[in-house]
Amino acid sequence: MLLQLTCIVSGLHQADFNYSMFPRTSEVDTSIQMADNSKAEDAASDSVEAAKHASDKKEKLADQVMQNPQVLAALQERLDSSSHTPSSYIETLPKAVKRRIDALKQLQVKCAHIEAKFYEEVHDLERKYAALYQPLFDKRRDFVIGEAEPTDAESEWHSENEEEEKLAGDLKNKVVIEEKEAAAAATEESNPKGIPDFWFTIFRNVDMLSELVQEYDEPILKHLQDIKVKFSEPGQPMSFSLEFHFEPNDYFTNSVLTKTYKMKSEPDKTDPFSFEGPEIVDCEGCTIEWKKGKNVTVKTIKKKQKHKGRGTVRTITKQVPNDSFFNFFSPIKVSGDGESLDEDSEFTLATDFEIGHFFRERIVPRAVLYFTGEAIEDDDNFEEGEEGEEEELEGEEEGEEEEDTESDPKKDSSQPAECKQQ
Repeated sequence: MLLQLTCIVSGLHQADFNYSMFPRTSEVDTSIQMADNSKAEDAASDSVEAAKHASDKKEKLADQVMQNPQVLAALQERLDSSSHTPSSYIETLPKAVKRRIDALKQLQVKCAHIEAKFYEEVHDLERKYAALYQPLFDKRRDFVIGEAEPTDAESEWHSENEEEEKLAGDLKNKVVIEEKEAAAAATEESNPKGIPDFWFTIFRNVDMLSELVQEYDEPILKHLQDIKVKFSEPGQPMSFSLEFHFEPNDYFTNSVLTKTYKMKSEPDKTDPFSFEGPEIVDCEGCTIEWKKGKNVTVKTIKKKQKHKGRGTVRTITKQVPNDSFFNFFSPIKVSGDGESLDEDSEFTLATDFEIGHFFRERIVPRAVLYFTGEAIEDDDNFEEGEEGEEEELEGEEEGEEEEDTESDPKKDSSQPAECKQQ
């Protein structure tokens, strides 16, 4: 009996023990939640550590960049330019001051309109003095084409090397007396009429024009006798025309080819402050009456065509545009309906305006100097002189900066800057 009771108690203890080995549901849930929290804390810790590592890397990179003096200078320049722009300053002004600035702009617009009237009167003066120049230009044409011969007084010209030329001439006269006698009896071929190829030579000498001239243009330009500038009449819209006068030739029947440039001398309503004087706004050419087979502005090409049904092939001829100076008289037309031109057309038109202005301002008034090349040398020297002056000024500024950095402030503080060079 005792043994049986002992076994029962022992079984109960065993049963309790085994029961305790299996936890209750609430305890299982708590354990799972604790495990998940632990994993989340580990992941958050890893994320914080990665972020800290990336931040440290950025700081190191920033430190390296900021140690570069060129980067610092560029940043400083950027800050200076952005913080000191005129527009940013204007925005900070009081409303009353801005109101006065608007009033000044109104006055500036009125000044622009007065300036436009000034240029209109300048145009009238140009017309007036063009009439005074024209008799001289007519005589120039007569000398060039050989219709008149200059007198001794008219042909007298003192060059810079006159003495050297005179000495060389005396020596030459002693040695070549026989040649002089032969020259006196020379035929008309040795004494050409006028000044051969006068205008054609100018075209070759001026880069802006020579770029337009093709080989097949050259024989035509040798027939060019004169170029004139004509200004619009009083009361008419501002414009000027170029007249190219040709002698009879085998290429076209026109005796004069014209190109008219229309100008505007008034401020733009949408941007009046951009006005800087008259500007060319459009141009018109003329129709060249080419003789048969002589039109150099087009070329004929042959093209083969195959019939879709029969498969036969035929050859057709087609005319296509050809590069030539004489395209100058068929300019691109500025659209009057407000449509904008493409970039290539705008460039071509701007170049055309520049050439027309150059004929008017430089070529026609100073033709002989472009024929001899003296005007071209003067232009080159003027441009080189401007560049040299800029370089010289830059050198002076650098020298002044070096002197300032090397000077002793204690010694110079009592002496005015104007006296330092004495």
